[in-house]
Amino acid sequence: MSAAALARPPAPGCTEAPVLRERGQREVFCGLTGIIWLHRKIQDAFFLVVGSRTCAHLMQSAAGVVIFAEPRFATAIMEERDLAGMTDANEELDRVVAQLLARRPDIRLLFLVGSCPSEVIKLDLSRAAQRLNATHAPGVRVLNYSGSGIETTFTQGEDACLAALVPEMRADPAPGLLVVGALAEVVEDQMRRQFEALGIGPVAFLPPRRAADLPGVGPGTRFLLAQPFLAETARLLEDRGARRLAAPFPLGAEGTTAWLRAAAEAWGIPAARFREVTAAGEQRARTAIARHHALLAGRRISFFPDSQLEIPLARFLSRELDMQPVEIGTPYLHRPHLAEELALLPADAMLSEGGDVDRQLDRCRAARPDLVVCGLGLANPLEAEGFTTKWSIELVFTPIQGYDQAGDLAALFARPLDRRTRLMV
Repeated sequence: MSAAALARPPAPGCTEAPVLRERGQREVFCGLTGIIWLHRKIQDAFFLVVGSRTCAHLMQSAAGVVIFAEPRFATAIMEERDLAGMTDANEELDRVVAQLLARRPDIRLLFLVGSCPSEVIKLDLSRAAQRLNATHAPGVRVLNYSGSGIETTFTQGEDACLAALVPEMRADPAPGLLVVGALAEVVEDQMRRQFEALGIGPVAFLPPRRAADLPGVGPGTRFLLAQPFLAETARLLEDRGARRLAAPFPLGAEGTTAWLRAAAEAWGIPAARFREVTAAGEQRARTAIARHHALLAGRRISFFPDSQLEIPLARFLSRELDMQPVEIGTPYLHRPHLAEELALLPADAMLSEGGDVDRQLDRCRAARPDLVVCGLGLANPLEAEGFTTKWSIELVFTPIQGYDQAGDLAALFARPLDRRTRLMV
């Protein structure tokens, strides 16, 4: 962050700012994409997509899985006879699951993931999961959720997956902190060490690394959201008695400190002790971010609605790198979960929710921002028109949370501009 940014008072923010709401054609991946990072997180889980060959091709291309790999996901392909109702899809599914579990005895948690085709033919995967649970328990737990792309965006797949886990969490009235949202293991380990140094605990993470480590939940549970797209999961946790700790998301030095402070205040940690524990990490983050300040400061940036990370990212870029958000588009604006982020945005930032890709393209062409954050389907056409783009999906695949990833997060936005500069020389 620049010296000027450190000295200035908090901006009025966008808490009460008007939001342009659009309901038109969108360009987003479906919720199946979340499997790409979730299957790496829960190490003894398996994700079985019940879908078409198109679903299978999406999963393979998105994951970049070579033919020799043994990933923890697959597609039970629905053929034309299944879609036409000429076969019993439930019998076929039971057969496929039995074959899968015989081949992969390490599986302890099986997710049946619905898709557009399975929902179109009204295949009830909830009942299928109950039936298969009775067959394969206690060795394997079978759950289901929808990864359908109908009226969703791709990060909602994680929300649906974690929401399916909440009813399985044991009742536990004891006090504890729950960090909600899939994080890279290196990030999770860093955060666990920070909480331990602060004297906060016990600390659990959802999703866990192994199915048997699914934490409990109850009136003593306080939870921090690590991702801004987990509205349904948060609602279900609150229904179980847990209380959300309101905080910005842990992106950048400022966001990570505020996120940790929310837990510290809930545990009654003295302010002096909090600064003692977090000062070194925050300074490392600011130093790493500063390396990219000269390239990014003053640059104008526009976000197409895609990942639901747009508002926290805009806060980070505007406050710690002095970038200027032109338009911050997000698929869904959950005001209670984003209240602390909205308060830190520039007061003149334009917010849009939903999406109408043609209208937003028109606004983007008129504004001519220096950098456009968008989905893969829009990036190449915009690059052909002379825009510099950043793939929004890369910001979900890459570890970006916490102090030690703050410099990497800034670099993700600096690289496209650096590349454009080099190509122009």
